[in-house]
Amino acid sequence: MSSNGSTSSASAKLPVYLDNHATTPLDPRVLEAMMPFLTSKFGNAASNSHPFGWEAAGAVEAARRQIAAAIGASAQEIVFTSGATESDNLALKGVVDAFCEKGNHVITAVSEHKAILDSCKYLEKHGCHITWLPVQADGRIDLGRLKDSFTDRTILVSIMAANNETGVLQPVEEIGALCRERGVLFHSDAVQALGKIPLDVKRAHLDLASLTAHKLYGPKGCGALYVRNDPSVRLAPMIHGGGHEHGLRSGTLNVPGIVGFGKACEIAQQNLSEESRRLAGLRDRLRDRLLAGLDQVVINGSMEHRLPGNLNMSFLHVEGETLLTGLHDVALSSGSACSSGKTEASHVLKALGLSDEAAGCAIRFGIGRFNTEAEIDYVAGRVIELVKSLREVSALS
Repeated sequence: MSSNGSTSSASAKLPVYLDNHATTPLDPRVLEAMMPFLTSKFGNAASNSHPFGWEAAGAVEAARRQIAAAIGASAQEIVFTSGATESDNLALKGVVDAFCEKGNHVITAVSEHKAILDSCKYLEKHGCHITWLPVQADGRIDLGRLKDSFTDRTILVSIMAANNETGVLQPVEEIGALCRERGVLFHSDAVQALGKIPLDVKRAHLDLASLTAHKLYGPKGCGALYVRNDPSVRLAPMIHGGGHEHGLRSGTLNVPGIVGFGKACEIAQQNLSEESRRLAGLRDRLRDRLLAGLDQVVINGSMEHRLPGNLNMSFLHVEGETLLTGLHDVALSSGSACSSGKTEASHVLKALGLSDEAAGCAIRFGIGRFNTEAEIDYVAGRVIELVKSLREVSALS
């Protein structure tokens, strides 16, 4: 912000992208790794009778190892999918189908991603009993409520590692320990956590974890499901035809996407601590500037247990959609990209206890690898300027 209080874009390249929870830009190093498999190395990984297929299959297995290393798994425990939504569907529906004789009770939380919520609603219509755990004001589940929810028919708990709207981190290690003690499978939508915070599937006692490439500077349309290699973990496939991916997910593999996914994981692991510190610093810089420049601002969700690049704030007495429209040179979100086009208040924020009005005033700032201090300062100035202006107009009307 300049000395006269107006914003300046002199050192910030416009438009500024701060919607990195919706998707991230492709890292140039990832694109470089993918390019040969988009051009000369075009073989089908399932073609096992010639060098073109062997080369593609080798690249897929190398990427499988890279992704596994990022979560403390073994390569054979990675099943490739088209993305996190498919992985979530395969995990939930696959477990319920495989364990239908043992039980029909699934536990999840009301603040989960729509891919989990809608899958559970589908299962509920088909005879499953779903327990919808509430979350506390900070966005985390109550472990005591989880303990009390287990029954002798419980077969699966699905709780996301990091929330896509608030960035709130759930106590996955404690949840996993409770599930393992009871012989209940534990699945986590770990999409937002991968490559941003340490994620160890063994330490968290995870049996299944959904992953995707485009949230950590990889390509869209490529995901994976971690499936613990143990006889107690069984899945029924949702897509049939050819028996690819250990028979769990048939279909021709997206070799360029998989190669990019692997490279993105490798890069993220190499720089995890340094990048997390930098993003948390930018996040706190934005938070401090907004709180200093505006009153009647609420931070949604725990600041202690939060992704380093996430800030979700409600600017009271200003409609979030109006604020987004006014910030035409800044890419932000009022909620999940997977619920775009819908105007109702965020189910995640309402689960935290926010009123419809307060939830409707919320903005999600998603800070990523390629954001700079100059961009953060520019966005802070623009938001402060516009919120004050909109409040003045509202007071006059």
